[in-house]
Amino acid sequence: MPKMKTHSSSKKRFKITGTGKFMRKKAGKQHILAKKSTKRKRNLRQPTEVDKTHENKLRKLMPYHNK
Repeated sequence: MPKMKTHSSSKKRFKITGTGKFMRKKAGKQHILAKKSTKRKRNLRQPTEVDKTHENKLRKLMPYHNK
């Protein structure tokens, strides 16, 4: 059986932790930053976990990045 291909945009957007959870960047830090408070922009820097409901979909998109 041929190898499965990893979804190219997914591998750029998501990282997998040692425990197998997917991490993503928060939305809202690309433009129109002048009106956002420093605290809000600082909190947008931290990566966050992908919701459990989307994990199965990501595992299919990234078959060789699973734990």
